[in-house]
Amino acid sequence: MPKIKLNLRSLPIPEKLTRAQQIVAALTGNANFTAPHPSLAEVTAAIDGLDAAANAARAARLEARRRTAAQAVKEEELDRIMTQVAAYVESVAGGDEGLILSAGLDVRASNAPDGSAPAAPETLTATTGNHEGEIELSWDTVRGARSYVVERTTDPQTAGSWTQAGVSPRSSLIIEGLDSGKRYHFRVAAVTFNGQSPWSNQVVKVAP
Repeated sequence: MPKIKLNLRSLPIPEKLTRAQQIVAALTGNANFTAPHPSLAEVTAAIDGLDAAANAARAARLEARRRTAAQAVKEEELDRIMTQVAAYVESVAGGDEGLILSAGLDVRASNAPDGSAPAAPETLTATTGNHEGEIELSWDTVRGARSYVVERTTDPQTAGSWTQAGVSPRSSLIIEGLDSGKRYHFRVAAVTFNGQSPWSNQVVKVAP
């Protein structure tokens, strides 16, 4: 005896909704199945319920991405301002550790000559993220880095095309909200109390 094969668990929600709608349409007015159970009205209500929930979840993800981007902007602003504050204290203190500590700042242990510029991050790589429109970046840690600034562009040959993609306190960052199928170029720089490093090597990745 033939058995029905639904395979609903393997279908993405949009395809699952389409499949359910096709079945409802095939059963509507079908003389072979005059009293479907559950009723077609109940099935349609379940379809509409999942569709509404999926749309709400999609909107929530978009809002989360927007808020994450806004957070990154504010974080970068605070990092920049605090770096300026640290530079001011350092210039006034003139190397006096006690004065630096009195301002609530830590004194870093330096393995390089004082005032030396930070090195550019090395080995920047890009991999596909876990969700649509996500790319995950990682790079080698720079000694003394307080944060890292990441920029992106789709046209590196055009002057002024680079825009900030995010700021991270770690040597990795997930870039969200990218256009699927579009090719992006990325670069990263380290930020220390001595300023910002040169830009790293560029990597190119197509957003999933």
